[in-house]
Amino acid sequence: MTMKHQKFMLMDDPALTMRRMLEQKAAEDDSDFETRIGFPADPIQRDVLWSGGQRLILNCTRQWGKSTVTAAKAVHRAYFSAGSLTLVISPSERQSGEFVRKAEDFVRALGIRPRGDGLNDISILLPNGSRIVGLPGEEKTVRGFSAVSLMLIDEASRVSDEQYHAVTPMLAVSDGDLWVMSTPLGKRGFFYDIWAKGGAEWKKVQVQATDCPRISEKFLRRAREAMGESIFGQEYMCEFVDVESALFDRDVLMEAVRRDVKPLWG
Repeated sequence: MTMKHQKFMLMDDPALTMRRMLEQKAAEDDSDFETRIGFPADPIQRDVLWSGGQRLILNCTRQWGKSTVTAAKAVHRAYFSAGSLTLVISPSERQSGEFVRKAEDFVRALGIRPRGDGLNDISILLPNGSRIVGLPGEEKTVRGFSAVSLMLIDEASRVSDEQYHAVTPMLAVSDGDLWVMSTPLGKRGFFYDIWAKGGAEWKKVQVQATDCPRISEKFLRRAREAMGESIFGQEYMCEFVDVESALFDRDVLMEAVRRDVKPLWG
C-alpha cells in the first residue's frame, strides 16, 4: 500500500475523523471555556485547570478554590470526552455532594440541565453519555467502577490509605488521569508520601495563602495570631507539621530505618 493510499484510508476512517474533529473542537473551546462556565480563574488556577500530564498533586491553602477549579476540570473532561467517567473521592458523602453541586452549576452554565445517572445518588449524566460520580469516604463502598478517565481525590490528606489503594486500580485499564488535592494534615498518609517522595511523573503545585489574591494580609495576620505558628503554617502555608505530641520528627525516624538489618525475632 502506498503512502498516498494509507493517508486516504486514515482520512476516510469515520471514527478517526470524528475523534480528530472532537479534539480540534476541544482545543478551540479551551480558550473561552472559563468564560462560558462563569469561572474567573486566577493565573495559578488557570495553570492547574489546563495542566497537562496524568498525575497532579495540589498542596494548597484553605479557601483558595481547589474544589472549584477541579470541578471545572471535571466538567471540561465530561463535556469534551463523550462517554467518559470522572470519579470524585472525598472523605465524606457530604463533601462529595458539595463538589458535584459545584460541577452542576458549571453544567447549567453550558446550557445543560443536570440530571443523575440513575445508578448513583451523587452523579451527573451529560447528554453525550459522560458521567461525573461522587463517592463517599468509605473503602467498602467505592469498589466496582472501571475505565475511569479522570479521578479526583479531594481533601486527600483526610482520605485513608485504604481508600486510596482501593480506588487507584480503577485507572489500570483506561490509564486515566489522577489528581490529588488537599491542605496538609501532618507527615502521614499517601498525600504526604506523594508530595515528599513522588517521582517525576507527578506535577506538584503548591499554593500558599500569600499567593491567593482573594485572601488579605489583614486576615492572615489575625489568623496567625489566633492559631499560632504551627496550625497557621499547616492551614495557610502548605506546611506538613508533625503531631505536637510526637517525641521524634517523622522524617528523622524514617531516615533511621534500615532494611538491611534483620530482626532478632520472626
